[in-house]
Amino acid sequence: MHIFAIANQKGGVGKTTTSVNLAAALALQGQRTLLVDLDPQGNSTMGSGVEKRDLKCSVYQVLLGLATLAEGRAPSPAGKYDVLPANRDLAGAEVEMVALDRRETRLKEALALHEADYDFVLIDCPPSLSLLTLNGLCAAHGVIIPMQCEYYALEGLSDLVNTIKKVHANLNRDLKIIGLLRVMFDPRSTLSNQVSAQLEQHFGDKVFNTLVPRNVRLAEAPSYGLPGVLFDRASKGAQAYLAFAGEMIERVKTWQSHASA
Repeated sequence: MHIFAIANQKGGVGKTTTSVNLAAALALQGQRTLLVDLDPQGNSTMGSGVEKRDLKCSVYQVLLGLATLAEGRAPSPAGKYDVLPANRDLAGAEVEMVALDRRETRLKEALALHEADYDFVLIDCPPSLSLLTLNGLCAAHGVIIPMQCEYYALEGLSDLVNTIKKVHANLNRDLKIIGLLRVMFDPRSTLSNQVSAQLEQHFGDKVFNTLVPRNVRLAEAPSYGLPGVLFDRASKGAQAYLAFAGEMIERVKTWQSHASA
């Protein structure tokens, strides 16, 4: 089971779009996938077609030890992957978890019981360094960072890299940056191309080959409760996420072959 946190401390950079579409694209390629929604807004939950207002059980109960992951997860009606959903209840978990033992590793412990169930677990982290994000980073083997190719994105990136280094040093020795995914990319923009080149220069092969373009169909899909790769598979955005899923599968195979060598 490979567990990846999808994180960026900056909001509006396509974390949820990436989480939902990568989960659906991996499932389309035969991978058993779980998407964990750690954001109280519940956008990954809604984008997967799960109604957050009707939840009897969610990631909130799982983190507080009131339910098991098996009780909390729900199948995405359209996507052939499972979702550990979130709703507004999760906002209260921050305060309630402060007094609990092992508060940073509660998600990790819940996932450990289901190691045989999934090939990939994707964790959609909220856009802040909170106890929820910390749970995502402590549970993960690596971090996927969606990034817009704009000036402010580079500013926020150094903060995120420092956070990941601290978590690696103090809480999760397995944690590493898996890669940077360039999203909402506009090839006609000089700035986009300049920032993209800077990322490749600084991070080398940590930058994924896939470029996800700005795409109206990806933006429309959540209002239908569908991942973009299912809403309009022929769209440029969907094609990019399908290519990204293929790239992720290949990277995992490469690590496994290196690990066994």
